Amino acid sequence: MAQRFLQLAEVSEILNISSAQAYALVRSGELPAIKIGGRGQWRVEVTELENYIQRMYAETRSFVQSHPFGGALEE
Repeated sequence: MAQRFLQLAEVSEILNISSAQAYALVRSGELPAIKIGGRGQWRVEVTELENYIQRMYAETRSFVQSHPFGGALEE
């Protein structure tokens, strides 16, 4: 059976970011997650992580399109 939820350490490894950055994404609500258990461990659903990655691709495309560089110089 495929894994449904990821720990923040796994999220940080997949995104190649620090654990603190993964925690900040979750706490800000930018990356949806749930808290479970008595100690309130954060878990991110695999589909939410994929949605987040797709949103970041879309935002990056939009940024690049609205901030072109390297075009012909005006004389």
